[in-house]
Amino acid sequence: MSGLDFSCNNLTGAIPESLGKLASLHALNLSHNHLRGPIPASFSNLSQIESLDFSFNNLSGKIPPELVNLNFLEVFSVAHNNLSGRVPDKRQFPTFDISSYEENPLLSGLPSEKNRSQVVETPLPSDETEEKWYEVDGTCFFASFVATYSVVLLSLGAVLYINPYWRRRWSHFIENCIHRCYYFVVDALRKLATNFNN
Repeated sequence: MSGLDFSCNNLTGAIPESLGKLASLHALNLSHNHLRGPIPASFSNLSQIESLDFSFNNLSGKIPPELVNLNFLEVFSVAHNNLSGRVPDKRQFPTFDISSYEENPLLSGLPSEKNRSQVVETPLPSDETEEKWYEVDGTCFFASFVATYSVVLLSLGAVLYINPYWRRRWSHFIENCIHRCYYFVVDALRKLATNFNN
C-alpha cells in the first residue's frame, strides 16, 4: 500500500498511533474530518512518506519535532486546526509555504515571520484598486435589455394574435386606460381653471 486517503469524511476521535507502523506509505490524507488530539509522534516512522495532509480538523498540541526525520516529505499541511507551539525549523520544514500552517493562531515561527524582511509588496495599479465589484458592462446590459424587451413584446403579440378572446380583452383594457387618462387630465385642468378664476 503506497497511499491512504480518508479525506472529506466524518472521522472523529484521535489519529491512531498504529498508522505510524505503515513504513512503506508514500501519501496520507486525513484532511476535512473531525479528528481531535495531537499528531502522533509515531508518524516519524513513516520513512517513505512524501505527503502528509492533516488540514481542516480539530487537532491540538505541537507539531512533533520528530517529523523532521522524514527525509522524503515534500507536501505537509496542518492548516485550519488548533495546533500550538513552534513550527520545526530543520531540514525540509523551512521550505513549506505559509499556507501549510494558516488558521493555527497559536503556532509560532511561521515562514512569513522568518522571511518578513524579504517580502516585497507590489502595489496594485490605481485603476484595479478602484474597480468596483458591481460595475456592469454597458454594452452587455443594453443588449440584454433590448433582447428581453423584444421577447416580451413578441410573446404578447403572438398571444393576442392567436387568441381572439384575449385580443378583445386587451383592446378594452387599452381603451379604458385612454379614457381614464383623458378624463383625469380634463378634470385636473378644469379644477385648475376653477381655482385660477376664483
